[in-house]
Amino acid sequence: MADRRISHGTPNLPAIRALCPAWNKGRIGGQKRPLNPKPVSAIRVQLELAENHRDLALFKTAIDSKLRGCDLVKTKVVDVMASDQIKERASVLQSKTQKPVCFDISEGARASFEKWMEDELMVGSEYLWPGRFHERLHISTRQYARIVRDWVASIGLEPPHTERIQ
Repeated sequence: MADRRISHGTPNLPAIRALCPAWNKGRIGGQKRPLNPKPVSAIRVQLELAENHRDLALFKTAIDSKLRGCDLVKTKVVDVMASDQIKERASVLQSKTQKPVCFDISEGARASFEKWMEDELMVGSEYLWPGRFHERLHISTRQYARIVRDWVASIGLEPPHTERIQ
């Protein structure tokens, strides 16, 4: 018997070719490795020299907590402060897992928080990293990603894909 295949009338469609090459052609895919201690200290020194209190407190909190960017930008003042003093230990509820993450706040981060809390932007703010516009309660994760990219680029490294600093 001959092999008979039944065609149900679906014609072969022509292949669709992209007009421009893929944005990631030639790049290594996947998550990049976290920053090593040397670039971390270089970024810290640069932020200290610039006296950028918000970015320094944000950077030190990212290092201490290892939180995702979306959770870090939503950190509230009450998470790190109690009775006008910076806590030694903080707890934040992760949005992805709904589990609390406890982390120690280093002495350097507490000093940065104290300077940042004195800033006029922090007066009456519920969030630790307030947005510049009234409809935005805190900075966005996109803004945080730009800040991280600028930190890494300022020391001459290629910016990371991830928003988590380890």
